[in-house]
Amino acid sequence: MRGARLDRRALVAGILDRRGDAAVVAGLGSPAWDCHAAGDSPLNFYFWGAMGGAAMLGLGVALARPARRVLVVTGDAEMLMGVGSFATIAAQAPSNLAILVLDNEAFGETGRQAGLTGSNADIAAIARGSGIEAAFTVGGESGEGSAGPDVAALAGTLFEEEGPVVCVAKVALSAESGSYPPRDGVLLRTRFRAALAGD
Repeated sequence: MRGARLDRRALVAGILDRRGDAAVVAGLGSPAWDCHAAGDSPLNFYFWGAMGGAAMLGLGVALARPARRVLVVTGDAEMLMGVGSFATIAAQAPSNLAILVLDNEAFGETGRQAGLTGSNADIAAIARGSGIEAAFTVGGESGEGSAGPDVAALAGTLFEEEGPVVCVAKVALSAESGSYPPRDGVLLRTRFRAALAGD
């Protein structure tokens, strides 16, 4: 890893503390555990499988509920697996969708092997090349220390700026204890749909 890296769990907690009534789609593994650790909510949908699908589910929710902000929190490997979703998201251009990619430059769930974003892949650049203009990176070589960017300002961008928005956060490869959401897919789906229907 190059440059300073952000504290992943603290970053997620700080952002979600400012979520208001936003819906959150959490990709599998660490993103789901971090979102759960920040506080479980019926407006959280956690992936336990279907790697690569978080951004597309977020798109679907954003299109179905245009009055509600939707934040996808996912990892670098999952985003690369579903990288084609950027082009579809750009074409649909949902103004209420933001994606936070937690990029530790490693395949954390399969043995912490070196990932592709530490050598040759730039997720924010891929998003921009797919047509998402508001795509940027924080942390890493930007020189920010472990305290990271202004979390309130970043949360404001993710929850208020006209979307689609993609933020790639360069985070440390860390080993926080798991904070596991329910593994019952029917329960997660049912309560998420009921919470969204509250619109």
